[in-house]
Amino acid sequence: MSAEAPQPFVLDLADAGATDLATTGGKGSSLARLAAAGLPVPEAFHVPTGAYRAAVAGAPQQAIVEAAAQVDPDRPETHEAAAARIAEVFADLEMPTEVADAVRAGYSSLRTPALSRLGASDPAVAVRSSATAEDLPGMSFAGQQDSYLNIRGEEALLRGVRDCWASLWTARAIGYRARHGIPAEEVSLAVVVQQMVLADAAGILFTVDPMTGSRDWVVINAAWGLGEAVVGGQVNPDTFLVARVGDVVRATVSSKEVRTVRTDDGTRNEPVPAELRRRPSLTDAQAADLAAIGVRIEELYGQPVDVEWAVSDGQPFIVQARPVTAVATGAGADAGP
Repeated sequence: MSAEAPQPFVLDLADAGATDLATTGGKGSSLARLAAAGLPVPEAFHVPTGAYRAAVAGAPQQAIVEAAAQVDPDRPETHEAAAARIAEVFADLEMPTEVADAVRAGYSSLRTPALSRLGASDPAVAVRSSATAEDLPGMSFAGQQDSYLNIRGEEALLRGVRDCWASLWTARAIGYRARHGIPAEEVSLAVVVQQMVLADAAGILFTVDPMTGSRDWVVINAAWGLGEAVVGGQVNPDTFLVARVGDVVRATVSSKEVRTVRTDDGTRNEPVPAELRRRPSLTDAQAADLAAIGVRIEELYGQPVDVEWAVSDGQPFIVQARPVTAVATGAGADAGP
C-alpha cells in the first residue's frame, strides 16, 4: 500500500480537503464550506496545520511540550511562565523555505482579482488564526488566538503567519486548554489569509436572539468601518431585527462615536464624522439581504449561527461564521433545533 501523500502547505479556499477541521481549523473549515456553497466570502487561501507542524518540528516542538508540561491548570502564574518560554521559541523560529515559498505563492494568487480601491500593488489581507479545537461541543475557543488586519507584502505576511502560530500559546489559551485536558502534543494551528474588504459598514448577525433564544428574528449589529469595533465592544452599534417571515425590519439607531479604519500599516480607531453618527449604518434592504444570507448559512450548518459580515460598495461579504454555542432562554423563546 502506498504511503499517504503529505499535506500541502497551502490550500485554495474551497479546496475539497479544506473542510476538514484537523487540516484548516474551525475558522478555515467554516469558510471553505461557505465558499463551496457559493456564499459571498472574500478571496482567500489556507495555510493548513501541516505547515505549522513542519515549522515547529524537532527542537521547537520539544521546547513547547516541555514548557506546557509545567502548567498547573489552577495556577495562572504557570500559564504566564509557559507562555513566556514559548514566545521565545517563536521569536527565534525560522519558517522552513518550502512553507514560506508556498505562502508567497498563495499570496501571489490573490493579486489577480481587482485590488483594493486604494490602488496598492500588493493586496491587503487579513491573517486569521484557525485552531483545530475551535467550537468543539461544550467549549468556545473563539477569540483566543490572534488575527492581523491590513497586512501588505510578502515579508509582512510571513511575519503575520508566524505571529498567528505563536498566539496558539498565549497564557489565556494555555490555561484554557489545560483546564479542559487538551494535551499540548495534539495542538496545532491553521491560518486563513483573506483579502481585506474595504468595509463601509460591518458587524455581526445572529440567526437566533442570543438574549432570549427567539428564532422569530435575525439580529444584526452594525456600525461604520471595519467590524473590529463592534466585535471588541468599542462602539454602541445599530441593531436591526429582521423578521424571518415577511420583510419587516425594526431598526434601533445608536450614536456611533468610533469606527475602525485601515491605515498604511494596519488599522486604527477614529471618531465617526458627526454627520454619520446618528445615520443608520445599513439600509433596510441591506439588512434584509444580510438576514437572508444568515438564514442560508444556518441551513448549511443545520443550527443557529453567528456571522461576521461587511458591506463594501453595497455588496455584502461574509468574513466568518460559527455555530452559536450558547443561547439564553427566555419567556416566549422558541424551542429551536
